Amino acid sequence: MENQTAPTVAPGQSGLGIASLILSIVSALAIFVLIMLAGMVESATPGGMDENSPEAILIGLFLVGFMGAALLGLGLGIGGLVQQNRNKTLAIVGTVLSAVTLVGSMSIILLGLAMG
Repeated sequence: MENQTAPTVAPGQSGLGIASLILSIVSALAIFVLIMLAGMVESATPGGMDENSPEAILIGLFLVGFMGAALLGLGLGIGGLVQQNRNKTLAIVGTVLSAVTLVGSMSIILLGLAMG
């Protein structure tokens, strides 16, 4: 009888990595759109946007919410990186994209505060 070995199966993608990538893409796009929207409202309003206007409050709330989603994506990506026997490609991409989104967003916010 021959020595038969089971065929090796490549490990599947981490579910956490997939979720991280999806969250990081959605939050990065949404934050980009919100920053562009805030810039358009600022330039279209004579004297600049009032910080207490409903538009400014809504943009700020959505910005905080999507930054929270990027932070959640970062956590899920890190979780996907530590899973055993899983392909970590999407977890790496999701983690990096979430980190870049958070650092970039915070940089833009801090730059805006320094200029204002």
